[in-house]
Amino acid sequence: MIKVLHFADAHIDIANHGRHDAVSGLPLRVLDFLKSLDHIVDTAISEKVDLVIFAGDAYKDRLPSPTYQREWGKRIMRLSAAKIPTILLTGNHDVSPASGRAHTLQEFDTLEVPFVRVINKPEFLKPADLWGLPLQMIALPWIFRSGLMASQQEAGITAETANEEIEKRIGDVVHNWMNELDPALPTIMTAHASIQGALYGNERTVMLGKDLVLPGALAKDTRLDYTALGHIHKFQDLNPGAHPPVIYPGSIERVDFGEAADDKFFVIAKIEKGNTTYKAHKLSGRRFIDLAVKIKASDNLMEKILAVLPAEDQLADAMLRLVIDYPRETEVFLDEASLREKCASAFEFHLVRRPQEEARSRFSPDESVANLTPIELLGRYWQTVKLDPGNTQPLQALAASIMQEVSGMAEVDLQSGDK
Repeated sequence: MIKVLHFADAHIDIANHGRHDAVSGLPLRVLDFLKSLDHIVDTAISEKVDLVIFAGDAYKDRLPSPTYQREWGKRIMRLSAAKIPTILLTGNHDVSPASGRAHTLQEFDTLEVPFVRVINKPEFLKPADLWGLPLQMIALPWIFRSGLMASQQEAGITAETANEEIEKRIGDVVHNWMNELDPALPTIMTAHASIQGALYGNERTVMLGKDLVLPGALAKDTRLDYTALGHIHKFQDLNPGAHPPVIYPGSIERVDFGEAADDKFFVIAKIEKGNTTYKAHKLSGRRFIDLAVKIKASDNLMEKILAVLPAEDQLADAMLRLVIDYPRETEVFLDEASLREKCASAFEFHLVRRPQEEARSRFSPDESVANLTPIELLGRYWQTVKLDPGNTQPLQALAASIMQEVSGMAEVDLQSGDK
């Protein structure tokens, strides 16, 4: 039995804004991601796992700050020091599509860090490649569709059929490796990719034509004993109750409000030939609270908004977003200062104001803008914005006075605007 810890999509610097920690100087949101990463590394060491698989995307982009490279490196070096074999797969955020550019995990290869192997091209790994573990692995890092499509088109294949051809080629390579498997050894496939049928964190089904989408049958091949995936931030088993488990552990921390309702996990799998069990370990993470309220003209605006807010102890240290849809004419009643005071215990408070305009008033078929005086048009505007009738008359009078002074108009009836 091989004990494997599987995690993915660390993105440790994806939220490098907001308040900073006074001691480390790092953004507090970055510390949230590093706290999850520390917990994963601590668990790998305390559980004495045989292998760690990181299935791609260490950072938010392929040009991480040296500060964040240092923080990531500290954690991986702890695994190396503990002599825990570790596979680091490159993801789409780790590599440049430009040929010859170093990827973000390059230093572990360059320095030949003990017990750490970086996979940045498709490989078939045997026990001799895996520190002597009685295991074999098919590893598929992120594959850029653009470069492969260019090579396909140079071969005379149209853009419309390039995706299909690329997916077929990848499938052929994997199937060839499958035919080379030692049937006595357990097999892991790890990939940073979209698998057909998977769901993104916002519940969108993976669609063909965006990422390269690998067939679900490839990941579920019964010759495999575990499929360790990265790229999609939502935890899911694409082969529930069947063999092999096909697992996206998800990102290690919520990256935005689109993931507010998603719990975050890493996985420990016990892998045997034809028999794998796993446990998803929940990461604490910072709470995200995503609220929305729709106001009607007849509502008491502040009363209705305050009613949707949770208790202060639930708000404490949470990321809070409040989206308010309201008729524009009620905006005067929106007391943002008191809202922010009410939500002061939240870690961050994002207030999204969405004033709604009523549909424009339309002229009847027998009316024309050209037939209305400027004062009459202004009167129509007051009606559209539902101005208090008590304020209309003095404003009309002031407007008429200004128009007369500026344009030298004849005396204007302050009530109707008629000459």
